[in-house]
Amino acid sequence: MTQQVLNATVAPLPPGETLTPAAQPRSKLPLASLMLTPSVAVLFLWMLVPLLMTLYFSAIRYNLLNPDQTGFVGIDNYRYLLEDPAFWPAVGHTLTLIGSVLGISVVGGLLLGVLFDQPFAGRGIARLLVIAPFFVMPTVSALIWKNMILHPVYGLWANIFRAIGLQPIDWLAQYPMWSVIVIVSWQWLPFAFLILLTALQSLDQEQKEAAQLDGAGPIRIFVYITLPHLSRAIAVVVMIETIFLLSIFAEIFTSTAGGPGTETTTLTWLIYSIGLQQFDIGIASAGGVIAVVLANVVSFFLVRMLSKNLKGEYEK
Repeated sequence: MTQQVLNATVAPLPPGETLTPAAQPRSKLPLASLMLTPSVAVLFLWMLVPLLMTLYFSAIRYNLLNPDQTGFVGIDNYRYLLEDPAFWPAVGHTLTLIGSVLGISVVGGLLLGVLFDQPFAGRGIARLLVIAPFFVMPTVSALIWKNMILHPVYGLWANIFRAIGLQPIDWLAQYPMWSVIVIVSWQWLPFAFLILLTALQSLDQEQKEAAQLDGAGPIRIFVYITLPHLSRAIAVVVMIETIFLLSIFAEIFTSTAGGPGTETTTLTWLIYSIGLQQFDIGIASAGGVIAVVLANVVSFFLVRMLSKNLKGEYEK
C-alpha cells in the first residue's frame, strides 16, 4: 500500500496537463532578496552618502579659516584646482608612481616566481622572507627605509658607500620620487610574487615536457608556454595594484611629505594638503571628485582588459 502511494506521488502528469499555480513549488528568490536587502542598503548608503557630501562641498565655498564666507560657487572650485600649478605635475607623479611600481612588482614577481618554482634547499624559509614585507604596515615600512636604509648618515647605504670610499647620498633629497617608488615596490612585490607563483604551480608540466622533447629551450618554453599561461594572473595583479596605488599616502607622508618642493606630490597628497593644511574643504572636495572619476576610468579599462583575457581563456 505504501509503495502504491509513493508511485502515485512521483507518477508523471498526463499529456497536456500542467501544475496549477497552487501546486507549483514556491520560489525562494523573493525571500532571499528580502533577506539581502538590509545589507545591500547599508553598503549603498555607505558609498552614496560620502559621495553626495563630497559633491555638495565641491560646489560651495567652504574654508575652515573663513567659515563665514559660504555660498554656491558651481564649478569654480574645479576650475581653480585645474589651474593650480601643482595639479598637473601631481597627476604626472601619480602616473609615474603607478607605472614604475607596476613594472617593478610584475617583472620582479615573475622572476621570483620562476625561481621559487624550482626545488632548492630552504625554499620554505626563503619564501616566507620574500612575502614578509607585504605584512608590514605602510608607515612602518616607510620609517624602516627612511631611517635604516636611505638615511644619509646612519643608513645602510651610507655605511656601504663610506666603506668603499664613496660619499653617501641623501636619497630622499636628491632622488625623492625614485625613493618612494622603491619603498612602495618593496611592499607590493610580495603580492605579485604570490599571485604569479600560484599561477606557475598550476601550469601543466606535461606541456613543458612535450616542448622539451620537441627540442624547445628554456627561453622558448618561457615565452610560448609560461607567459601565455600567466597572462590572466598578470592582469589580476595589474588591476588590483593599480586600484590600491591610486590612493598611496602613508609612504609619502612618512618619508618625504610631498617634497622636496612638489617632487613627490601625488594627487592624493595634493588633496590632503589643500584640505587639511590649507583648510579649503571646497577645493579639496573637488579634487576628491576628480580622483574618484580618474579611479573609475582606470578601473573600467582594467576590468575590460581582464574580462577580455578571461574570455580568451575560456574560448581556449
